[in-house]
Amino acid sequence: MRNFIKISVVTLAVIISTIILIVLLQQFKTKDVAEDIISLNGLHIAPLDNSRKAVPNFSDYADVIEKKKAFFAYLQPEIKRQNEIVLKEREMVFALQALFLQKQEFNKHQQEVFNKLAKKYQFSSDKPLSVEQTLETLVRRVDTIPEALILVQAANESGWGASRFAQKGYNFFGLWCFKKGCGFVPKQRTDGAEHEVAKFRDLSHAVMTYVRNINRHYAYKDLRVIRQTLREADKPVTARALAVGLSSYSERGQEYIDELLSMLRVNKKHMGTAG
Repeated sequence: MRNFIKISVVTLAVIISTIILIVLLQQFKTKDVAEDIISLNGLHIAPLDNSRKAVPNFSDYADVIEKKKAFFAYLQPEIKRQNEIVLKEREMVFALQALFLQKQEFNKHQQEVFNKLAKKYQFSSDKPLSVEQTLETLVRRVDTIPEALILVQAANESGWGASRFAQKGYNFFGLWCFKKGCGFVPKQRTDGAEHEVAKFRDLSHAVMTYVRNINRHYAYKDLRVIRQTLREADKPVTARALAVGLSSYSERGQEYIDELLSMLRVNKKHMGTAG
């Protein structure tokens, strides 16, 4: 009798969870998803007022601690906003997965959501995946990045916001682009190299591109595996844990990771709630 009750309770919990997820999916309109994935304005998460304002001249700060606090305070609101967008997308992925596991075919709206998420998180067309495989991959890719990790990478890559790429193009993350005129030509670019340092239209565009890059580029698969392993073990996804998966972000490899870990330790107290 006890076993029967246990099974019944578990079954009921699964049914309730599935219903909630299906209802959740229906709340997302096609237009909302298109706004996030195509225009990058977010799922009804309004752009911030300071997103397009000129980047503050952080070099004006005589006090190092005050400069660090100002730098973190400038970036934090947009980082929070982008993570909120990713969370909404993640909810959609789980809702789609619940429908699939119930062997329900996607309707037109649901299929469009699925297609847009797959496109945003860059699934190669020469290696077609099944719907099941795509959803499993989306679960790994569509996830937040700890705020503290983004902050210390931004500080490291931009020299605490002092680089010309950050000041003139909102590029706090050392991101490259490969189309002529897409950004700034590095002064020390190797002969024959064609990359440029990307220039973004505003802070929102820059942070979104960084987050998307970490979540979909093959070079950061290790980070995503670490994150998923922590999720499955119901353990906190911390900046220190994920930093270990960033060896491909810099040619310095382990030295770069060690530097990020040191920066996380030293600057935690200056990040407010991010640490």
